[in-house]
Amino acid sequence: MTKSWILNAFAMFSPGHLSPGLWKHPSDRSGDFTDLSYWIELAKVLEKGKFHGLFLADHLGVYDVYKGPANRDPALLSGAQFPIGDPFLLISAMASVTESLSFGITASTTYETSPYALARKFSTLDHLTRGRVGWNIVTSFLDSAAKAYGFNEQIPHDERYLRADEYMELTYKLWEGTWQDGAVVKDAASGVYSDPARVRAIEHDGRYFKSTAASQLPASRQRTPLLFQAGASSAGKRFAAKHSEVMFLPGLEPEKTKAVVDDMRKQLIEVGRAPDSIKFIAGILVIVDETDEKAQAKYEEYLAQADLEGMATLFGGWTNNDLSKFEDDEDFAFTSIGGIQSMVASWSKTVPNSNGLKWTKRRVLQELALGGAHPRAIGSPSTVADILQRWVDVAGVDGFNFSYAVSPGTFEDMIEYLWPELRRRGVIWDDYEVKGGAARESYFQDGQGARLRDGHPGRQYTWA
Repeated sequence: MTKSWILNAFAMFSPGHLSPGLWKHPSDRSGDFTDLSYWIELAKVLEKGKFHGLFLADHLGVYDVYKGPANRDPALLSGAQFPIGDPFLLISAMASVTESLSFGITASTTYETSPYALARKFSTLDHLTRGRVGWNIVTSFLDSAAKAYGFNEQIPHDERYLRADEYMELTYKLWEGTWQDGAVVKDAASGVYSDPARVRAIEHDGRYFKSTAASQLPASRQRTPLLFQAGASSAGKRFAAKHSEVMFLPGLEPEKTKAVVDDMRKQLIEVGRAPDSIKFIAGILVIVDETDEKAQAKYEEYLAQADLEGMATLFGGWTNNDLSKFEDDEDFAFTSIGGIQSMVASWSKTVPNSNGLKWTKRRVLQELALGGAHPRAIGSPSTVADILQRWVDVAGVDGFNFSYAVSPGTFEDMIEYLWPELRRRGVIWDDYEVKGGAARESYFQDGQGARLRDGHPGRQYTWA
């Protein structure tokens, strides 16, 4: 049986994720992000559309580089990923109205300072969702977050990954090694709830963390949540090769993303894991309608609502470059900042009618304004399906992390217009392969159950 493409929805507990300013659009509900009914309805829409999961991005500071230093005003004015709430607190409500939709939650090994406490939170949600949670492991990158958490400056990049590696070791020990399956007996006759012989404490005394503890919760359906990661640096890729099960990939061109996939498969083999141990998903924004013309008109309508100041705010946070320092008519094709030249080179190849036009600051921000630094697929169902198929064929990805322009409208359009074409082509499923399945079962579709796969480093801590 051909495995379904992974269909991930990409969002954030904030009024503006990757398309700042679209909260103003009359069809968008994400501006009401603190209204729980919005998240409940979004979860229902995604489950009806048979999405594998909802991936919730997060950060722990504010993007304050643009017009800086430490200037919060552009983020506050535009709603560009600020204000922002704790995604953990959404999951139980969304899980209660769904059966099979999974939830990827971003949590930082840098600022979630206790592996013991974070392991407890994930175990709690794995129980309450019947195994439908994943952890997007990040090390965090904002100076504003470091200051908010009491640091004078960020921990150096590569050291953050060294800490994260030990952090993972301790969480594996807690999830995999402290409760045996069947330790909870609930024997009314004897009055025994849990068998003490099947529960033990672990000892960890490392460079960064120390703990003597048994997990406060018995083994959940997955034990270890499904592990997501999106590291693009050398240290991030090494970390992903060791720990990740689903990797979110950057890149505007499938050929360049293919190089990342090939490199990661090589690194998987080097660390002793099978080359198919990671599912690769590419970020993309889809704007689809009955015809190419209608989809393009929809794109233009959305672009008219975009907040370019908000986009400059996000860009400043992502790259630590303040675009307000550059002239409005400067040609960014020749400006060596934050990867702009590589983006312009990609856009020049892939964006229609782009050659020969000057890449001014406004034009660069317009290209980023809907979906950020990810590719777009705009057109009829057939046109969009061809674009997605090319990504699968050329880049070798297993599926997509779909961002939105308006929510839930972008996802509803995909379900209405695009999904029938993809089903006709046999690349997405008609229904969940395992109804009520755990996250790991949905994403891997390999019949091996909910637990970590052989070869994953967490398995060495499992108390059989």
